[in-house]
Amino acid sequence: MSGSHVANDLGAAIPRFPLAVLPTPVVRAVHLERALGCGPLLVKRDDLIGFGVAGNKTRPLEFLMGAAREHAADVFITGGGPGSNFCAAAAQAARVAGMECELLVWGDPQGAPNLALAAAAGARLVPTGGDVREAVDELVVARADELAAQGCRAFAVPRGGSTGLGAVGFAVAAAELAAQLADRDPAEQPALIVLPVGSGGSCAGLLAGLAAVGLDVPVLGVSVSRPPAEIGPRVDLLARACATILGTPAPRPDRLELLDARGPGFGVASALERERARLALHTEGLLLDETYGAEAFSAAVDRLLADPPGPVLWWHTGGLVPAVSTIMKGPR
Repeated sequence: MSGSHVANDLGAAIPRFPLAVLPTPVVRAVHLERALGCGPLLVKRDDLIGFGVAGNKTRPLEFLMGAAREHAADVFITGGGPGSNFCAAAAQAARVAGMECELLVWGDPQGAPNLALAAAAGARLVPTGGDVREAVDELVVARADELAAQGCRAFAVPRGGSTGLGAVGFAVAAAELAAQLADRDPAEQPALIVLPVGSGGSCAGLLAGLAAVGLDVPVLGVSVSRPPAEIGPRVDLLARACATILGTPAPRPDRLELLDARGPGFGVASALERERARLALHTEGLLLDETYGAEAFSAAVDRLLADPPGPVLWWHTGGLVPAVSTIMKGPR
């Protein structure tokens, strides 16, 4: 089967509830290149995905909502922390798909823009009463069982939508990217793809999708919340599960490099990352968040400035930007 045929058909047989405006564009950041004295830098604009401010979270939600509707679910249950983009996106997607939404939230939800948006979309926020984020994944399953005992049809999803099925969304995104790159100048073909890594689903799906369409480009995953030794096995497990669902070859683990970008802490960018985020805004009009975007973009710049083997593609995952005022502080 040809690579183009695989790209066109990837995930076509899996139930999907359309939310995104696709394909999102791939653009060359020529003003940034001039400012940095580097290049070429390509940007995959998932911040322009067209569903609220969900960004790349829209991609797994299309398949997770598709599965929930196949199960005739009336309640979609997931969870996360105060800064979770996925929680806000899930609340909106559930409403559009005709379901109620419950969110199990660790930490303090007061004053969190993402959770306020989720509540405005009709989600019910259920505090876990603790600060252990890992507990959420078990609690959403327990809550689904509880609702099932009451006669409700609940569909439970772990934090970030990070399941093999959720990863299919980004595998399809890899096929989308492959088709776009086929139409670009050979001099602009990326030698590296850079994207942020939180719960691991997007990175896993990207690896599975690249293997499926035969696009042999290494991936730099910029881990913002867990050390690479912890998140690496999780990404590999999800990537293999995704490939199994798709019926495609397992991805090669050696095509992934994980960078520890936790820095000052989860959701806190360093001074350099903030400076580069301001540069992205001033030169290209790109708005970056302090949880994922600033860290991943700064890592892409580091590779461009370190005698790279070729062009770099940075995946702009988008989403709500609650820390924009912090990012924008400082001199122009």
